[in-house]
Amino acid sequence: MRLSKRSTGATMLAAGLVLAATGCSTKAPESGGGGGGGGGGADVQTDIGVEGQTIRLGVLTDLTGVFAALGKDITQANELFWEDNQVCDTYDVELDVQDTGYVPQQGVQLYSGMKDSILAMQQTIGSPINTALAPEYESDQIVNFPSAWSKTLTEIPGTGVVGATYDVEIANGYDYLFEEGLLAEGDTVGHIYFEGEYGANGLAGTKAVAEEMGLEVIEAQIKATDQDMSAQVTQFAAAGVDLIALTVAPGQTASVATVAEAQGLDVPILGSNPVFAPGLLQGPAADWLKTHLYVASPVSSFDAHPELLEQYKEAYPEATVSLGVVVGFGMSEMMKQVLDAACENGDLTREGVLNAFSELEEVETGGLVVPIQGFEVGKSPSLQSFVLQPADVEGGAKVLADAFEGQFAEQIAG
Repeated sequence: MRLSKRSTGATMLAAGLVLAATGCSTKAPESGGGGGGGGGGADVQTDIGVEGQTIRLGVLTDLTGVFAALGKDITQANELFWEDNQVCDTYDVELDVQDTGYVPQQGVQLYSGMKDSILAMQQTIGSPINTALAPEYESDQIVNFPSAWSKTLTEIPGTGVVGATYDVEIANGYDYLFEEGLLAEGDTVGHIYFEGEYGANGLAGTKAVAEEMGLEVIEAQIKATDQDMSAQVTQFAAAGVDLIALTVAPGQTASVATVAEAQGLDVPILGSNPVFAPGLLQGPAADWLKTHLYVASPVSSFDAHPELLEQYKEAYPEATVSLGVVVGFGMSEMMKQVLDAACENGDLTREGVLNAFSELEEVETGGLVVPIQGFEVGKSPSLQSFVLQPADVEGGAKVLADAFEGQFAEQIAG
């Protein structure tokens, strides 16, 4: 089944408490709009997370940890989307938003507290947290859209990675650098990466490209709590690296740029999509980042989505807007398409939602996210990426390359 693009609107939603409805069959009320499909007047089976005309979805985000800036924008975008969108023109959606602080144990505990009252997970941020919850998500038949792009997440039934996995994504970034003459066959790359699935998958992309292009790779694994990158950059400078690759968080990116500039290590920096946040342009490394950092991304800039930027700024006028807003709207649109399909099938149980998710062959989001080819177990959902660079524009980044499939993507995707 191919699901066509549906309307994407702005939303703002205060998460409210909803009791779980279990083991029931409800009749959806008559809907005047009629555009959402077979919800109005049709018998729709429900079990957990649906009560009356309200669907409740879970959100496990990071509002206080290393990805707090990204988590805030993604989550607020989730909330904004569901303010103006319904499932089958009938059901309102409420979000149960919880802050994990990017701590897996905290994420597991918070899910335990919400799982009996939600239908699905609108967002779970962080590869380590998604991985920690994988057994429960599978046993509970949870459809989940992670704010993470590790390839290991594609092994979890019902988990829909929102774009190319980190290995494919960073490989597309390498392709861009080769095409632009910023990197050459046989060069030396220093790659700083977080321990765990996120960092490991980004490093896998680097290694795959290295094997094809004869690159020498110097690895530097760090913890998410490590902030000072002086030792790693000094090591890279001594080795004469031609590129620094990053699969880290914005704080480490700032440290790398500051130390590299101070040491005169004038080489490009290639990052997986979570490495950058617009707040870095307020720091001492801003000018260096605007000329040295290249970010492989599942989304474009706000130039392609001016109406979304306007909606978000109206709702959050004090926010420093990042492209996490586009990610948040994109994953919300995907969830809407899944829930609409389940509703039209007459089955808004967890099993029915999982079946609707599994039937997706192509997902269109109006250009919010790179093309998704369906969610096949063990494979990257997309082969395409944008390449962005920090700039003094809304969202903090400009587009250097529109969505494209690099020469290494298909082989790496699985």
